Amino acid sequence: MRLKKIIESLEDYSFCGGLRDFQVQGISCNSKSVSADFIFVAVKGTNADGNSFIAQAIEKGARAVVFQDDINDPSLNVLIQDRARQAGFIKVKDTRKALASLARDFYADPSSKLNIIGITGTNGKTTVSYLIEAIVKEAGLTPAVIGTVNYRFKDLLLPSLNTTPGPLELQSLLFRMREAGVTHVAMEVSSHALDQQRTLGIRFKSGIFTNFTQDHLDYHLTLDNYFQAKCRLFSSLGKDACAVINNDDEYGRGLIKLTEAKIITYSIDTKADLTASGIKFDISHTEFVLNAGGRRVDYRSGLIGRHNIYNILAAVSWAISEGIDQGAVKSAVENFSFVPGRLERIGTSLGFTVFVDYAHTEDALKNVIETLRELSCGKIIVVFGCGGERDKTKRPKMGRVVSELADYAVITSDNPRSEEPLAIIEDIVRGVRGDNYCIIPDRKEAIQKSLAQARKGDIVLVAGKGHEDYQVLKTGKIHFDDREVVRECLKSAR
Repeated sequence: MRLKKIIESLEDYSFCGGLRDFQVQGISCNSKSVSADFIFVAVKGTNADGNSFIAQAIEKGARAVVFQDDINDPSLNVLIQDRARQAGFIKVKDTRKALASLARDFYADPSSKLNIIGITGTNGKTTVSYLIEAIVKEAGLTPAVIGTVNYRFKDLLLPSLNTTPGPLELQSLLFRMREAGVTHVAMEVSSHALDQQRTLGIRFKSGIFTNFTQDHLDYHLTLDNYFQAKCRLFSSLGKDACAVINNDDEYGRGLIKLTEAKIITYSIDTKADLTASGIKFDISHTEFVLNAGGRRVDYRSGLIGRHNIYNILAAVSWAISEGIDQGAVKSAVENFSFVPGRLERIGTSLGFTVFVDYAHTEDALKNVIETLRELSCGKIIVVFGCGGERDKTKRPKMGRVVSELADYAVITSDNPRSEEPLAIIEDIVRGVRGDNYCIIPDRKEAIQKSLAQARKGDIVLVAGKGHEDYQVLKTGKIHFDDREVVRECLKSAR
């Protein structure tokens, strides 16, 4: 695609000299990845200003530069005059919007030819995406998933660097998925992605809202800012789209007024289009009756806990909105076993049960521990910590909920990053009620301690990292998988 064609969709842009038409070979917002005949978009990020890398991008081969200049920087004007012979300069009001628009057009708007399902909420996004993937497969269609655990389609599995990738990677992924014959894409849509407009060029056919509780206040600063970011997915849906909403969540009910999309609601406690009743929990499965439009269907799922009933209801609601055969939906849900690192059970012959879970918010911990309490005939021992360089206000809240709901807590490190592990743990302890805890900063030792304490009938929950196979320390990233460590400790205990 030629430059003059690709910039037609930009909003409020102006030329600042040096503009010449050429065949665009690529787009980048990272000067290091620029090659010949590229467009460089100088994005103003949270940690760096892309304008500082314009000269470097031109040296690497950029022939057009898209930038925003909020302060009319004199040095930038000098740079434009100096480099106008090498590259054209295009000024926009918002480089994030420009990047999303350019990426969409460069990759021929792939989302317009795919059924894109955007899933957002504080907890449950990953499980819902896995369930939708299973339903789409069972219906004889071709799914893809973009989310926290990985990005995958057909036989290809790619590592996930962000729950929702940036617009260039996202549009490139969707282009590859469309070329591979994918029909449906279940996409976890994070609040960061919505706030940073990474999904601006995506045409969502459906939006799913799971729930809303405190998280990411290190980035959003206030709960309202966090929620407003979530709202963007639903306010962007058109009249031909569908919004699937958790009607038991007060924030979810608020979303109904913000979207033009068709609404389908699900719940356990309130009236909704889909509800669950007759709920029965077991250590290995969950049973309930799904009620939809007067039709009652018995469900038995390998996913355990009330929170997973919500996840199933969300996925089934979406399937009903799409007209997918309900026999296929029931078969997919009932044959689905687990999501990596989401209440993943680790087998042991020692008389107690071990689960590894990704729960890393107050609400997620509460949901998981309350679920396990209903299943336990013994004590519940929880190993957990909090991530460094993340929302500090949730640390004491997590400490409180674990100390109040579990019988014993082993407080340890999660991903401390550049922070001191003991300083993070001190924040957690401020919320602890009682003395039913110990502090073991080394995560492997903490897991060993929890397993050594467990007796017949007890449940050990290792929380916070779930599917992650690494730990981020001040010195860098190391390999660390809670599931591997648990199995190693159990093996040595036999």
